[in-house]
Amino acid sequence: MAFYQQQPFYNPRIPFSGPIQGGLQDGKSIIISGRVLPGANRFNVNLQAGSYSGADIALHFNPRYEGSGFVVKNTLQNSNWGSEERKYESPFPQGQTFTLQILVAQDAYKISTNGRHFADYKHRIPFTRVDTITVDGMVELNSVAFQSPAPYLPPQPAFPGYIQPQAGFQPQYAVPPGCGPQYAVPPGCGFPAYPSAPSYTVPYKTVINGGLQPGKNIVINGVINPNASRIHFNLCYGSGIALHYNPRFDENLVVRNTKQMESWGSEERSGGMPFHKGQPFQVTISCNPHQYNVFVNGKQAHTYKHRHGGKLRDIDILEVGGDLQLTLVQA
Repeated sequence: MAFYQQQPFYNPRIPFSGPIQGGLQDGKSIIISGRVLPGANRFNVNLQAGSYSGADIALHFNPRYEGSGFVVKNTLQNSNWGSEERKYESPFPQGQTFTLQILVAQDAYKISTNGRHFADYKHRIPFTRVDTITVDGMVELNSVAFQSPAPYLPPQPAFPGYIQPQAGFQPQYAVPPGCGPQYAVPPGCGFPAYPSAPSYTVPYKTVINGGLQPGKNIVINGVINPNASRIHFNLCYGSGIALHYNPRFDENLVVRNTKQMESWGSEERSGGMPFHKGQPFQVTISCNPHQYNVFVNGKQAHTYKHRHGGKLRDIDILEVGGDLQLTLVQA
């Protein structure tokens, strides 16, 4: 079976309905990032067998803000709701950003909230019937993204043309040229399917497929550790760092800089601190002809003019490190 990576939906309007290309498979994940509106009473995420009104709903995930708050999970089949499963916990505070991840397993949906396991929901309808995701209620969305089951590659020598990582970096997979990111397998690459979605180990490092170019966006979703001191996102070329984006909680600011010929340039420290300890985030680094635009949780936070004098496509490595957990990286 060949797996491919469906492009995310960015900033979709509510109510949202979108196709799940190729349907669901064991090991596939859906990652929803957004914000619960202040004063919200409820919202829902549905995995459906069809996009029409009255379609069967395999998973109805429904946070409600009555009393101290709880989450309802249920299934709609033949226009009839089944028995509710309730968890009296409110994982997504009103007015706050969130990340919801739904991992498809053989026996159940495994649901994580802000990077932590929240609940399992056993299948009542075969997940292979699901082809649509909908979101409705008092919520706004930054993105709805998809991760296909990851390929498994046994340890082996580097392929010709493979970019040799720097000392100390232990990649999860070695990927031959032309076979895309570590979790997408184009037809013909012929790797066996690994049964679970990819995990991201911090520090994390990956190749930016094709390097940077104007119009290229890099998207990073994760959760800041509750006791975080610093995190960083680096766009690298050769032995240099074209953009060092460094939120510092110990100084309550974000430092931007460039490292060339083993020397750091002058720091840029202006602007606010859009990250919060213990909270989920989505960072989008947008490459433009003259500068980077950095968006945090859907809002532009900083700009940074290019200092790297070479070609943008030479910038081909993304590094992420510091006091955080990663849930999705698209480079």
